[in-house]
Amino acid sequence: MNFTTKRLPFAFAGLLILFSCTFLLKSCIISNPEPNDCIVKEITVASIHESTAYDITFKEASGDFYYINRGLEQGLILTELKEKLINKKVTLHLYKFWFGSTSNHISQLEVDGEIVFSEF
Repeated sequence: MNFTTKRLPFAFAGLLILFSCTFLLKSCIISNPEPNDCIVKEITVASIHESTAYDITFKEASGDFYYINRGLEQGLILTELKEKLINKKVTLHLYKFWFGSTSNHISQLEVDGEIVFSEF
């Protein structure tokens, strides 16, 4: 029996799985979002806090949360955001992945027509 011919399909399947996993993971990375890559959602901010990796997390009364990736590193100040946004209705631009799922990643945040944060 020739083992070379039996191993070839398994090697091909392994490479195919590796390529698929790499593609899937890469497609979940958000970089250079555009307004047409996002959905717009209005929320009322119940609380704001710092989370891991200098992210800023915004929480709704319903328990849903959204975040600005590395917001503290980008110059946003937590105390100022709390004063300006707690109990206010804000407009969020949330990144939408190509496969239809919407992330909790805030690409733009507005309050009363003023842009507080934007990646655009």
